[in-house]
Amino acid sequence: MTRMMTFLIAAVLTTGPVQAKPGLRDVPELDQGLFVIALANEIRRKCDDISPRWLRANSYVNDLQDKALSLGYTRAEVKAHLDDDAEKDRMRGLAARYMTDKGVANGDFCGLGRIEIAAGTDIGRLLRER
Repeated sequence: MTRMMTFLIAAVLTTGPVQAKPGLRDVPELDQGLFVIALANEIRRKCDDISPRWLRANSYVNDLQDKALSLGYTRAEVKAHLDDDAEKDRMRGLAARYMTDKGVANGDFCGLGRIEIAAGTDIGRLLRER
């Protein structure tokens, strides 16, 4: 029993302090990936002339989720982040700014979709014109 306690104490002391993971929004690769998915989804929902490339989108989502899991995030943490109303509002704000930066009127999702598809961006590769 004493050996076991000594081993556990030594293990705890040598592992160092436990560091908290940053939020998903604070990991640029994950945050950018979530933005790509959110904006591509919004484009396909709001523009009847554009449809998703389901296989590519599914692969993109799976790769992003695998990356999050490899960084120590759980599926529950990812889902909680996606369901968070404050994060949804933040993504909407980022999308509005992105549209302005692209020279597209806020709300012109068809115009933005066509620009993204033509440019072959990450967003555009998840979409296609009908």
